[in-house]
Amino acid sequence: MPDGSLRIRLLLVDDDVDVATMYGMQLAAHGFQVITAHSGMEAIDRAIADHPDLIYLDLGLPEMHGFDVLQRLRAAPVTAAIPVVILTNYSEPDLVERGRELGAHDYLIKAHTPPAVLAEATRKWVS
Repeated sequence: MPDGSLRIRLLLVDDDVDVATMYGMQLAAHGFQVITAHSGMEAIDRAIADHPDLIYLDLGLPEMHGFDVLQRLRAAPVTAAIPVVILTNYSEPDLVERGRELGAHDYLIKAHTPPAVLAEATRKWVS
């Protein structure tokens, strides 16, 4: 585990508790502090309260779509600069483009992003 990784806080937003647990366990095993949220409103509340270093955001969420969450995060001064990486199963090119237009740092497809790969890639977004 690299020095300082315990100080890196990640907010993992996914309505599927099993998926959040799977990714969260791998990220924690790599030394990251993982905070989870399972709905759009909870994601916004946690981002404001915990001010994570990076947010992994699913799109299909209860209460509000992930793009709406991203727009609200970008509009709020306290969360505007937090890097957001979309992590979803939606792979349509227009959705990828929209995510980037709204300010996502990257757009990952869960089926192509195993937890171990995500854990390794995390450092590039928080360094």
